[in-house]
Amino acid sequence: MTGTPSERGARATPARREEARRAKALPDDDLWAECEIDLFVASGPGGQHRNKTESGVRLTHPATELTVTATERRSQHENRARALERLREKLEQLAFVPKRRRPTKRTRASQEKRLSAKKRAATKKANRRAKE
Repeated sequence: MTGTPSERGARATPARREEARRAKALPDDDLWAECEIDLFVASGPGGQHRNKTESGVRLTHPATELTVTATERRSQHENRARALERLREKLEQLAFVPKRRRPTKRTRASQEKRLSAKKRAATKKANRRAKE
């Protein structure tokens, strides 16, 4: 999973996480209805068609405060589909609850093995110093 811990849901509030879970389960049409859609002129390569039409799409989901944009295609229709995919990905990340990490304890045998290895290395070094 990629992204910073806050994007993955590590610092998300329980209310936002629950809202993301609810929104993630919605069908596309209902999710579209909840979002604020902002169309804008996307910049970059693509010629006159891209520079004169509002093909860039910005979706904002107010309940979870997530915003995604899609400007890579010249078609607004394709950018809408791409933006919705990205929103679903971000909702998935926000809904993710990381497992609580339990610190592990070394076994007695592993501690003794480690200490004996250190002791052997120390005596080997001490013997080298004694020869010189």
